[in-house]
Amino acid sequence: MALYGGALPDFPWDSLIPIRERAARHPDGAVDLTIGTPVDPVPGGVRDALCAASDSPGYPPTIGTPALREAIYDWCARRRGAATRDGLGVLPTIGSKETVALLPSLLGLGEGDVVAFPRVAYPTYDVGARLAGATPLPFDTASDPASWPADVSLMWLNSPGNPDGHVLDLAQLRRIVAWARDRGTVLASDECYAELTWSVPEAPSLLDERVNGGRYAGLLSLYSLSKQSNLAGYRAAFIAGDARLIAPLTEVRKHSGFLTPAPVQAAMTWALGDEAHVAAQKGLYRSRRERLLGVLDRAGLVDDPLSQAGLYIWAADARGAASGWDIVKACADLGIVVAPGDFYGPAGADRVRICLTATDEAVDEAVRRLPRLPDLLG
Repeated sequence: MALYGGALPDFPWDSLIPIRERAARHPDGAVDLTIGTPVDPVPGGVRDALCAASDSPGYPPTIGTPALREAIYDWCARRRGAATRDGLGVLPTIGSKETVALLPSLLGLGEGDVVAFPRVAYPTYDVGARLAGATPLPFDTASDPASWPADVSLMWLNSPGNPDGHVLDLAQLRRIVAWARDRGTVLASDECYAELTWSVPEAPSLLDERVNGGRYAGLLSLYSLSKQSNLAGYRAAFIAGDARLIAPLTEVRKHSGFLTPAPVQAAMTWALGDEAHVAAQKGLYRSRRERLLGVLDRAGLVDDPLSQAGLYIWAADARGAASGWDIVKACADLGIVVAPGDFYGPAGADRVRICLTATDEAVDEAVRRLPRLPDLLG
């Protein structure tokens, strides 16, 4: 498993250093609406489970404790529509980003292989292709699969999408699965925002029987508890899907010592079994989203009309005159830091990503300042 570190692009967030410095000069301080890191408390039940398992002197099982595995299987059935366990493998991971970055390499891909991902997307899909020595290929997930190239080894889906909040419906997912199976393409779906839907009733999963016909062959679903349970600091995630694909990933992790700590496994078990805290957290994000959306018009911005879920507002200048970086710089003069859309691909150059993962106080301060944005954009 070669890792081609020299093929990596510059780390995009470094380019925001002068923007952060500019925002910090605001007399009332900076409001950071960039990185989607949770700010709300970890649920008490999670912390209790972690503490109860803290006396864990032995090595934890790579594949997860029996209790955690059962919790993942139950959650996949209850929340993601996995109707059968036949052929379904599960594996806890140390957060989901490591799987995104390493999956092409773990699947044995390299030179001559193509890794496709949404044209507006989390940058680590591109990074994972480059690390493996494969060819990264942005594409439009909403387009007709008949127009897609036939020689794709691995295709990433991200629904709900980061940064755009787009959701692939059942019909779209069925078409994509049929296309991939006809060509032997592995489909990996990053579904970590699945519980945070706003204007659609659900964000369907690749695991859903309505999508896959009860067969998981060639399909992998990634999920993280960072968003639904505020567990980014716990690095709590898992991969589920085709057991034949997960088996070699498990062997690599066994030999490499990629072990999710036992107390974290206990915390995950509790979190996957409790839906009340997820609903409460979703309510907080919904409130923050509605407050920010409520001021967009006065700020001269407009959200992507297809943004239906997730943790971000994907905003553009309502006049179509300002670039994403123009908006970033004007926001910085208001002491607000947002992310330029081109961090997520050239197709996002006219937009900015505004995170909902800020305290209520920070969101209220941003809402107070944003109506002055049109004066700065000209």
